[in-house]
Amino acid sequence: MPQTLPLPSTLIPPLICGTATFNNQYNPDPYALPTTAIVHEALSLGVRAFDTSPYYGPAEDLLGAALNTSFVRANFPRRDYFLLTKVGRISGDEFDYSASWIRHSVQRSLERLHTTYLDVVYCHDVEFISPEEVLTAVTELRRIRDESGVIRYVGISGYPVTTLCELSEMILERTGEPLDVVMSYANFTLQNTRLASAALARLKAAGVSVVPNASVLGMGLLRRKGVPIGGKGDFHPSPKELREAIQAASDWSDKHDIEDNRIEKVAIRWALENWMREGASVGSKGDPASGIPWTREKIEKYGGRKLGVSVIGVSNVEELQETMRVWRSILDGLEDGEKTAVDSGRGADDRRWSLERQRQVQTLANGIRRVLGDWVDYAWPSPPPGFVNQRSGRAAPAPLPTPAASPDQLPKQALVKEDSDPRAMPQI
Repeated sequence: MPQTLPLPSTLIPPLICGTATFNNQYNPDPYALPTTAIVHEALSLGVRAFDTSPYYGPAEDLLGAALNTSFVRANFPRRDYFLLTKVGRISGDEFDYSASWIRHSVQRSLERLHTTYLDVVYCHDVEFISPEEVLTAVTELRRIRDESGVIRYVGISGYPVTTLCELSEMILERTGEPLDVVMSYANFTLQNTRLASAALARLKAAGVSVVPNASVLGMGLLRRKGVPIGGKGDFHPSPKELREAIQAASDWSDKHDIEDNRIEKVAIRWALENWMREGASVGSKGDPASGIPWTREKIEKYGGRKLGVSVIGVSNVEELQETMRVWRSILDGLEDGEKTAVDSGRGADDRRWSLERQRQVQTLANGIRRVLGDWVDYAWPSPPPGFVNQRSGRAAPAPLPTPAASPDQLPKQALVKEDSDPRAMPQI
């Protein structure tokens, strides 16, 4: 990271809106989702970061279309929100970490997202690729960062936490520069907490600034109705026996006369609340989205401590609103939470309710983990046995269908960063 850039732990918001749900893995038709409404409501509710990927089907296009509207331009300058995307994963069995593909992918993301820079670019699902290929991609991303400035921070993402640690350590040893951000998914959940127990200390020692925790429902595993079935069918890698254990735990939770006792309700709050604390050492002081309307907030107003960073995904506005209600209730329960609650217009009673809900959720969580038994901290193999990268070295794949334009969408040429050259999108 260039010395002129502040540490990402001083900037990245602790709550990030993920867009993996803008994809037919999770939903039968992502174009039918109210994606523009979700993005606009997220910004209005204080969310200031969005995570996406070219691998998520039309997600980059849909997110870009939602951001490239007069509503966003009038109310949320580009400098006020963060865009995090990825490179390298093309399809379920196809990866390309070559320098030429990295350049192509970054340029394409800039165009799809209608932006002149990307705040974070990850190498996507690094466990599927050799360490040398990961090093090649990280090196190229850093070159783009240093020479063109269209990337601010560079990181990696993936599932096996041991692999994330080994690669972080290798990159620091080989380059003398730590990774800025390492995103883990489905490894700090009600079912699996290996991110904290097996990886946190090593990632800190490797100099990683921020470690976001994504997929707090384990890619939809921790739900009463089971894993999501989208347009691609049942994609979830969990074994049948784990799914049965989750169902038994869900049935156990349903029997308790406690408000919001569904396993997904318990799992979301438990993961957000506990990672906010346990992940604080690799967290951030960015805008906490505490609920003061239309206000650009700073964490110093709420005690100044870093908060563990989480990525949440939703498929409709109602899910987003419910998640934000939970997030703000968690903030109310922090040490300085009463001031947060009062300043945001909720009040001291909300802090008392938050502390009581915290106790309820922990009681249910303890019981759910007892039912899960030996499946606690189980991690499915990734990549699966026998995986072969099918990348054939061909040129860019055919473009995805263009999402329907928002009524007030402008062409990308009209979107200009405040301090950028208005004549063209950046070239790398």
